[in-house]
Formats: sequence, structure tokens, C-alpha cells
Amino acid sequence: MEYILELKNVSKSFQDDLILDNLNLNIKQGEFLTLLGPSGCGKTTTLRIIGGFLQPDEGEVIFDGKNIANLPPYERNINTVFQKYSLFPNMNIYDNIAFGLKIKKMPKDVIDKKVEGALELVSLKGYGKRSIESLSGGQQQRIAIARALVNEPKVLLLDEPLGALDLKLRQVMQTELKKIQEEVGITFIYVTHDQEEALSMSDKIVVMNGGLVQQIGSPIDIYNEPKNAFVADFIGESNIVDGVMLKDLEVVFSNNKFVCLDKGFKQNENVDVVIRPEDIDLVKPEDGMLTGVVENITFKGVHYDIVVDVKGEKYLIQSIYEKQVGEEVGMVIIPDHIHIMEKQRDEI
Repeated sequence: MEYILELKNVSKSFQDDLILDNLNLNIKQGEFLTLLGPSGCGKTTTLRIIGGFLQPDEGEVIFDGKNIANLPPYERNINTVFQKYSLFPNMNIYDNIAFGLKIKKMPKDVIDKKVEGALELVSLKGYGKRSIESLSGGQQQRIAIARALVNEPKVLLLDEPLGALDLKLRQVMQTELKKIQEEVGITFIYVTHDQEEALSMSDKIVVMNGGLVQQIGSPIDIYNEPKNAFVADFIGESNIVDGVMLKDLEVVFSNNKFVCLDKGFKQNENVDVVIRPEDIDLVKPEDGMLTGVVENITFKGVHYDIVVDVKGEKYLIQSIYEKQVGEEVGMVIIPDHIHIMEKQRDEI
């Protein structure tokens, strides 16, 4: 498989603080890849190294088969859209988009055609003569994308570009961004700490923490098959409880034996058991595999978040059915909704 971009053994430190630790990453042509993780995990540093704004201390950045680690940004066929869109307030929309093309000294008729195409792509046809100040936040974000795309980069880097927008506009722009990416067919590398953004837009997600890649996979794989407790806890919400793998396909947790779909563990191996809150069904106490008492309930609009105490262990359950604090409930968990992971060990 050929990749448009490869990061090989990339490390970066600031003074004595190691930000990236031997990062390896392969990115396909036309892929929407998201770097996801908490603040300080190394995702923005990775983006800036790809864009040429930082040089790695060690390692290679292979773009179209060539190591570009020491090339400045303007010599890379890569453009960046930042959270602060950096539009020129003294220029109208046309001149903002045409800025890079004019620097390249393209003919005016070519620039006109490219700017018109870029505006149409971001659904702002006819806006060329307007001022930047006349635009909403979402429209400014589209202009920033149009300005980047009009230069026809092979890779577009997006550093939390939706962070300044309100929730509803962010959700609209998530759909629009994915639509634009599919239409132009270029590689998007997107940085965010927002799990919903990553899950809704990406072809592939790279979950990072502490300068290390924790897991790489499709949104479905990342959500349903987390590799460790950090990923399980960071991507959505999870119940992570102590368990013991009796044998293949059989696990004990919360003092009950359950059938599961996992195998390959040692007999009686201590494990972490991951169950998503939406995968636990509430039933009558006598019908439950586990029973507990409702400790807290919060209305979330489309469902209730219900905390159930099962002999000292707390389970978060998402249900459309309201329960009362102090009520005894039963819980049913089917094998397909039980995910077993190796026990996390603290580093010494």
C-alpha cells in the first residue's frame, strides 16, 4: 500500500519535555484522518511538523516519497486551516481567496475561475465582493477552507477549525467538511479533542496521549474495540470494572459469571472489562444478571444517565426509561456488549 504521507520514528521535545515519542504514522491519499487526544498529547505538534512549522528532533517526514522534514512550509504542497482563520480584514472575500494565487502570479482569468470554483465548493457562490466582517463565524471558516483549497494542495491540515463555533454550527460544519473532503478527494488531517467530531467525520482516527499513539483504527473499531483503558474512557463513556477471565469466552465480574466473545487470555487472568452505558438494559430485579440500586439520575434530553450501585461498584447506564433514586433494578448485558482488555499496569 502506497501512502501520500509517512511519519517515521518522529520525536520532538521542548526543553526537557518530551512531546512526541518515536511516532510512526502512515496516511493514505484521499483519507480523512483525525488526530484525537487531550490537551498536551502531541496532536498539534504532529500537525505542525507535517506542515513545516516545526522540525522534528529525530525521524523522517516522507511526502510523496521524499523526506521533507527540513523543508519550509511554502515548499510543501500542504496547506493549513487554523482555529483562528487568519483572514485579512482589509481585503474582500475574493482577494482573501485569491491571495496565494496572486503570489504565484497566475493570470487573472485563471484566478477568477479558481476563486469562483472555490466559493461554489463551500456554498458561498456570489460572495466575492463582500467584506470579511459581514460574515458569520461559520462563513468565515468556509472562506478559510476555500483559500486553502484554491491552491490545490495534496494535503490539507485543519487545527481545531470548529473550536470557535457554537454547538449547532459545529455540527453543521462537521457535515459540510466531510462533504467537501469527499468532493475534492484530497487528504485531510484534522486535529481535535472532541470525540464526536472525530467519530462523525473520520475515515481513520489516531488516538494520542502523552506523545504516544494509543490506537489507530476506524471510528467503529475505536469505539467498539478500544485497545486499552485510556481509549475506552476517552472515546465516549465507559464502565471499566475489574474482572477475571476464567477461560476462553467466560469472564467473572461483579461476582457474577458472564459469557463473552473474547479469547486468547490465560486462565484466571485479571482483566479490565469494558461495557458502554448504552449497552446495559434495565429490567426487573428478578430478571437481571446483576442487581443494584439507583444512586443518581440525570435527564439528558434523549436519554437518562442513571448511576447504579452494584455492591459498591458504580455502573453508568443510559436508558430512555426514567428510574427513581433508591429503586432496585436488574441489569442485562449480552456477550456482544462485553469487551475484555489486558489489565492496565502502572509504569514503575
